[in-house]
Amino acid sequence: MSLLSESEQREVGEAIARIERETDAEIVTVLAAQADDYAYIPLLWAGLLALIAPGALAVIASWIGLVVGPWSVLLVQWVCFVVLALLFRTPRVTTRLIPRHVRFWRASNLARRQFLEQNLHHTEAGTGVLIFVSQAERYVEILVDRGISARLDDAAWASIVADFTHKVGAGHTRQGFLDCIEACGELLKTHFPATHERNELPDRLVVLD
Repeated sequence: MSLLSESEQREVGEAIARIERETDAEIVTVLAAQADDYAYIPLLWAGLLALIAPGALAVIASWIGLVVGPWSVLLVQWVCFVVLALLFRTPRVTTRLIPRHVRFWRASNLARRQFLEQNLHHTEAGTGVLIFVSQAERYVEILVDRGISARLDDAAWASIVADFTHKVGAGHTRQGFLDCIEACGELLKTHFPATHERNELPDRLVVLD
């Protein structure tokens, strides 16, 4: 299932097209389900907790006066490992097992790769703008090319990013995109008004499932 429906993706594309009629900037939006699969994380945590399980079992058994044999301990370890490994593979659980700075670092790396893959560094006069969202990490970043960063520093985008991040966390990703595009458009129309008609990059939402 897609992160946004086809109609919602079209809304985002139409919002980009409207803004680009009034500015020389080229806007690309990217929505990723998550920045990394973190495949090793569920196994790592499940393994660590499975190692602790025999001690917990021994304490519980002593409380209720049971004698636990070695095979029972081994069985508990395996069951614990398998159940937890499956549980921890759930994206919402997995991301909470990873330190925030690691999640954001992975998302930031993906944003920079997308900036290059979407050819935002090849626009006329260096006016590419990437609006990037990684859903699982609740991470939002706006990256701009040299032509825009020469006039607008990172602080100009901070409040827009903060508002969008809040909306992603609240589950309002579609509205977040629309509001973010509109807010970016107001800045870009002021500092980079349209000088001639052009459309170097597709006006659509790129979805990375």
